[in-house]
Amino acid sequence: MSDNAVQHTEYADARSEQESPRPPAPAAPAPQAAAVTPADAADAARLVSFGLQPKLLPARDAEYAELLRRYQEDPAFARLADAVATGLGLIVLEVSPRAGMAVTAGEDSVFAVRMGDYARRANTDSADRFLHGLAHLAVAAMAFPRPEDLADDAYIGRLTVNGVDSFVRQACLRLEQRAEEQGENTDPASDAPGLEAAWRVWSRRSTTGATKDARRLAGSTTGIVAKAVAFLTDSGFLQRTGDEGGGSYRTTARYQLQVRDMAGSAALTELLDLGIVPVSDGTATLVPPPEGDDLELAADAGLPFHA
Repeated sequence: MSDNAVQHTEYADARSEQESPRPPAPAAPAPQAAAVTPADAADAARLVSFGLQPKLLPARDAEYAELLRRYQEDPAFARLADAVATGLGLIVLEVSPRAGMAVTAGEDSVFAVRMGDYARRANTDSADRFLHGLAHLAVAAMAFPRPEDLADDAYIGRLTVNGVDSFVRQACLRLEQRAEEQGENTDPASDAPGLEAAWRVWSRRSTTGATKDARRLAGSTTGIVAKAVAFLTDSGFLQRTGDEGGGSYRTTARYQLQVRDMAGSAALTELLDLGIVPVSDGTATLVPPPEGDDLELAADAGLPFHA
């Protein structure tokens, strides 16, 4: 073979190698997420445990504040903490410097407070449980009467024991008037009340009761409200601000989150729809009774106003 033929063959082979497709280079291995360590799991559980202490705020505990910062800056740690909460039957409402890790118990959670448990803790008559439930409902409605109040993180609701009782008594009157207009039974059995019947039973109950030293009775309506707000205070949802009006209170960020969570409940919606807590310029008060109304509000009721 001539030298020219050899050179031509070598050139053809080289060109063929350049034009023939080469197998793709192997893909680089995907980066692996850092493995969760026992220390990470312990930190996540520690953060959830802080969330179960409603009176504890991150600003008052350096470890709490550091774990909260890690939650906000480390998505993997946040997912781990959320998973720990879910495994305990808890619902994370918010994680922020103002509220800390705010959690609420799901219905099946071991941390859920049943009405029966509440009644035992409050040392109440089991027959009055529906009245205690109504007191909690009224406190929520008085604290946040408008949707925008719930949406505004800076909003602080204020209420008094006597004000809540007066509010419920006006609700009783409004519901009785509505029942009469619709021709409904206005005298239900007191031992089997529904929601409206509970309000009617409330109106029959003494406001303060009567004792020799003028103390309010636990079974009176203001006594029931006092136990409700004491429970909410112990749970970190309210803060006591004074003694006026049977006891005055302000809401916390955690309570606002809790009420947001229950805002769609039919009972709370119905109570607000009665229009007993109107708000015009940012000030909430009770609707004055109609002319000639013989409804007696609690003396020195100290009705709440909202800034």
